[in-house]
Amino acid sequence: MIVRRRAVPALLAAAALLLTAGCSGDGGGASGGAAASPGRTSAQASPSGSAAAAEPTPPAKGSVKVLRTVATGLNTPWGLAPLPDGSGLLVASRDRATISRVDARTGRTTVLGEVPGVSPEGEGGLLGIALSPDYASDHMIYAYFTSASDNRVVRMLYDAKKPAGEQLGAPDTVFKGIPKGFIHNGGRIAFGPDGMLYAGTGESGQRGLAQDKESLGGKILRLTPEGEPAPGNPFPDSPVYSWGHRNVQGLAWDDKQRLFASEFGQDTWDELNAIKPGDNYGWPEAEGRSGEGGFHDPLAQWHTDEASPSGIAYAEGSIWMAGLRGQRLWRVPLKGTEASAAPQAFLEGRYGRLRTVVAAGGNKLWVTTSNTDGRGRPKDGDDRILELQVS
Repeated sequence: MIVRRRAVPALLAAAALLLTAGCSGDGGGASGGAAASPGRTSAQASPSGSAAAAEPTPPAKGSVKVLRTVATGLNTPWGLAPLPDGSGLLVASRDRATISRVDARTGRTTVLGEVPGVSPEGEGGLLGIALSPDYASDHMIYAYFTSASDNRVVRMLYDAKKPAGEQLGAPDTVFKGIPKGFIHNGGRIAFGPDGMLYAGTGESGQRGLAQDKESLGGKILRLTPEGEPAPGNPFPDSPVYSWGHRNVQGLAWDDKQRLFASEFGQDTWDELNAIKPGDNYGWPEAEGRSGEGGFHDPLAQWHTDEASPSGIAYAEGSIWMAGLRGQRLWRVPLKGTEASAAPQAFLEGRYGRLRTVVAAGGNKLWVTTSNTDGRGRPKDGDDRILELQVS
């Protein structure tokens, strides 16, 4: 169900122009997934194609340096949104349904408030957050969460002048009706360079939903900030942007405004995909590369014990992807929408499960751990936010 609101004409026109110009379970579930492609090995990248031949490529090998631990003692951190003035980070707690502000300099954490209506269970709860494209004037925070009946997107006013714990306004429902489950709730949201709101959803454990274009499960959705299907979407009057996904957990754009998404596999292959509007990414008919006509193959794939991917970010010509079960940060250098070299792993086992990666400008990233989510082994100080320098 869509809560319809008045669109912003200038924003819609810009989005349509950009699209016309060519803008583009954690650790598996039950057994019985699609078979692996013959001869495939772990952490594979597709070779670069001729279409990307003219584009510059980053070095085949990169580097990661942990500059500091920004904050500690966080409970089930999931969504992360840097404030535009650089003063702090907003972080969502999946299980406590709170949004907090972390001072980027001191690490001091202040709870803004609790989001009403959140029903944490399994992989559901308060998940992704994003700031309004007009945050400087409207101070709106968007959030994706699991309610008692569905997954939905809301927006709330952040008023820093009010006392701590009372700084979030009442949630205004922007979009609802996304299938919920104990597993595979998706949850990542982000505003794209076109000003539209993108949401990664899961098939909630009901595999068939991913291949049903009428369902909101197992999709990437593209919406106006008011919750309408965005102009230029591939299917008329539909919020569906791409389909055939199992559980989309990460969304990021490169410097050419091309969209990439990470996705949990079942028992065999996790995926990093280059997203093309209207394309079918195969689940549950295909897991990883199938080579079958009609399905868009991933640009890189991993065995589930090496990845179980969550958030992604673009920096220094590469996609950086967090691994939960894999407990590492993957670097995938790009040439266009292909990988230009084999994926490279960093921080393996050093900080445990990694959940969210956010670009911090230039060669910096913010990364959150996820060891208090019921599947990790928390250490003193978990969970935490790290600041990284990458190349």
